Amino acid sequence: MSLLDTLKGRLSLPAIGAPMFIVSVPDLVVAQCASGIIGAMPSLNARPAEQFEEWVAEIKERLARHDARHPDRPAAPFAINLIVHKSNDRLDHDLAVCVRHRVPIVISSLGARPEVNEAVHSYGGHVLHDVINQRFARKAIEKGADGLVLVAAGAGGHAGTLSPFALVQETRAWFDGPIALSGAIANGRSILAAEALGADFAYIGSAFIATREARAQPEQQQMILECGAEDIVYTNLISGVHGNYLKPSLRRAGLDPDNLPSSDPSAMSFGEDRSRRRWKDIWGAGHGIGAVTDIPPAAELVARYRREYHAARARLGAGCALLNPAWERVLDAAAE
Repeated sequence: MSLLDTLKGRLSLPAIGAPMFIVSVPDLVVAQCASGIIGAMPSLNARPAEQFEEWVAEIKERLARHDARHPDRPAAPFAINLIVHKSNDRLDHDLAVCVRHRVPIVISSLGARPEVNEAVHSYGGHVLHDVINQRFARKAIEKGADGLVLVAAGAGGHAGTLSPFALVQETRAWFDGPIALSGAIANGRSILAAEALGADFAYIGSAFIATREARAQPEQQQMILECGAEDIVYTNLISGVHGNYLKPSLRRAGLDPDNLPSSDPSAMSFGEDRSRRRWKDIWGAGHGIGAVTDIPPAAELVARYRREYHAARARLGAGCALLNPAWERVLDAAAE
């Protein structure tokens, strides 16, 4: 059964809560899934390694309780993000946990690994692989991934530089499987826009940093509220992989965000000690944070997105080709 088939009747919005380093934990994942979007977290957020299996079991048990209480609106499935880069010394352990607990969706990052895909497929799970360009996208599908997360310009954390228009357009020219689109999506209209471009899901991260269930420091959440797109800097210094980060957090770490050195990609490391490193208080965020104005429960944020999404759909469905009424009047006048 395809991934999209398994999701019928399980989603209230075509969206995935992106897995975020440190921030995404069981409370946030469960809140997202119970609200009708796919919740996700990186396996490496659970430390020590033994905690990961405890967290997966907790998520499954809490979602089962939700489904028993609400048989008319079962929770969306959850996803686990596996960093498959060779420096991740926990990959075998964490993949074994995913297989043992039959994690419904695995999101793989930083390298396409056929053995990972085969392990997830062995129990009927699905793999989405995140990519920033066509070369990586084609490799991922060739090596057995079921779908793609297209990480466009403006995404939080690790991010690409391509326009979402170009990235989805070129991918849809050869791939008809599941696609999630990431990059500055922070309201219901943007979710609908991702669908209009040809994606199946919007992939939303930064806005969920500013929710009550997120494991984020209060200073980090306040920084999200105070900043906008111009407060984001793109650099590979922090992890060896290019990504978007909050300028004020770079300054607090004693760095000049306007004059950052480049990192040697060969120094990239995602081993067990990653969370204890010097850069752990440098915070990733995407260009969409200007839309974040409060710190609600995750369910309230999803409900807000749902209202905005359906209002935008209704407006378009009523024959309004554009969301700007003033521009519509211009077009109407031109047609007379």
